[in-house]
Amino acid sequence: MRAEGAGQLVRLALRRDRFMLAAWIYVLAIVVGASGGYGLKIVYKTPASRASLAASIRSDPALLFLYGQLHGNSLGAIAAWRYLAYAAIGAALMSTFLVVRHTRADEETGRLELIGSTAVGRHAPLVVAMVVTSIANLVLCVLTAAVLAVGGLPVTGAIAFGLAEISCGLVFAAVAAVAAQISGTARGARGIAIAVLAACFLLRGVGDSGGSHGLSWLAWLSPIGWAELVRPFGMTRWWVLALPFAAVAVGIGVAFALAARRDQGAGLIQPRPGPATAGRMLAGPAGLSLRLQRGWLGGWAAGFLVGGLAIGVVTTSISKLVGSSAAVDKAISKIGGQAGLTDAYLAACMSLIGLTAAAYAVSVVLRMRSDEEAQRDEPLLASPVSRLRWGGGNLLVALGGTAIVLVAGGIGVGLAFGIATSNLSTQLPSLIGAGLVQLPAAGAVAAVAAAAVGLVPRWSAPVGWTVLGICGFVGVFGPALNLSHWVLDISPFTHAPKLPGGIVSAAPVLWLSAAAVALAAAGLAGLRRRDIG
Repeated sequence: MRAEGAGQLVRLALRRDRFMLAAWIYVLAIVVGASGGYGLKIVYKTPASRASLAASIRSDPALLFLYGQLHGNSLGAIAAWRYLAYAAIGAALMSTFLVVRHTRADEETGRLELIGSTAVGRHAPLVVAMVVTSIANLVLCVLTAAVLAVGGLPVTGAIAFGLAEISCGLVFAAVAAVAAQISGTARGARGIAIAVLAACFLLRGVGDSGGSHGLSWLAWLSPIGWAELVRPFGMTRWWVLALPFAAVAVGIGVAFALAARRDQGAGLIQPRPGPATAGRMLAGPAGLSLRLQRGWLGGWAAGFLVGGLAIGVVTTSISKLVGSSAAVDKAISKIGGQAGLTDAYLAACMSLIGLTAAAYAVSVVLRMRSDEEAQRDEPLLASPVSRLRWGGGNLLVALGGTAIVLVAGGIGVGLAFGIATSNLSTQLPSLIGAGLVQLPAAGAVAAVAAAAVGLVPRWSAPVGWTVLGICGFVGVFGPALNLSHWVLDISPFTHAPKLPGGIVSAAPVLWLSAAAVALAAAGLAGLRRRDIG
């Protein structure tokens, strides 16, 4: 293995990723620590409430599928049941994006070709990707364990939780390393790794929910299942950690073997040649943008559909999860803006779906800036295509795609909840409408990013994601923290109708739409006047 120069490249990679890594680690550790340590202590104060919850979980296959098996009745065991599977998924996603960023993405943009022209070994980029990802996971493990311990959970269990979480992250670092050798594009490599992650979640879910049918062995085929089977805060099985670390060693070995068998810039799977002539859809910039975004859009829509199904299934059990906790009932009612627990929960979830859809919209809008930096827009703008037409086409695709993912989320929630309540004909259209009503708010957030692309292009990504982060904080934590209505009004999602169960008013929808149009117009005007590149 030739990895000369890897040490210097590791320092460069850590410098490049310092903000992204800090954001990933902070969000994963704080959400798990704050909710799993401090939050559950407030909700389930007594042993009786925890025993009641445990009995409900063990008799509900839907909850077992979504969250896994519950091993014990302690606060720590409940925290591991509720958060460990999704913390492991978060670590897996972080690792996937990191490895692909430093391997296939850098190779695709030509950075590795420049690096390879210096005194750097052929395998150095892959070594760097694995080292940086391992450092990130180690820091995540330490911080997560520390936050859980500070929240009052046993230190040994907190350490086991952190190790189980990052074991899944490291496995998918190896999966992403293999995918980066197979695919010739960064998007394809990420797609392969995420598809494997989805399959692992499905195996774990079927194994946990189908134990009475002899399917529990399926959980042993999944790295997410391995994390759960460590059983933090219970009868901890440390030996299970040998499985993911053995898989990591095998995966890294396969990745290095594949890297030695392919050409620089090419994947093992060669792209198929396209048709000789373009279709009508490619006659304009909007059609081209849709063609380039269709895989991304399809992935988001599928994720929203699956997430909506999960929300709909959990809604039927929300009273079991809340139990007798008046604090949680009150918090959900504040976020959802409804008095009834079920309607309040659904309204709160639809608001979160809208916020997540805004993340999709921001990512599509910022694609304009990344295309500009990579000079992919120059051939297009050199043809009889104006900047306004190019920018407007991209914004139109962003808006239409956001509507599609919101409808997918509404369909998922409506199908699951409607079938469970034997009221599909009413719930399905109601929840599709509850999703679509979030479109003006999501569009307003994306329009801020569009304005930044046109007016302050270098700061467009920080501006877009910062605005989305502020909206997320205000929407999720603002009502629970009793923040002033002046602060809550910062988020456009505060003004979106609270559906289902609420009253639809045209005024906030029109105001949000007008604000989005004005910001988008400002961005297009700036794009028309400034230098490209």
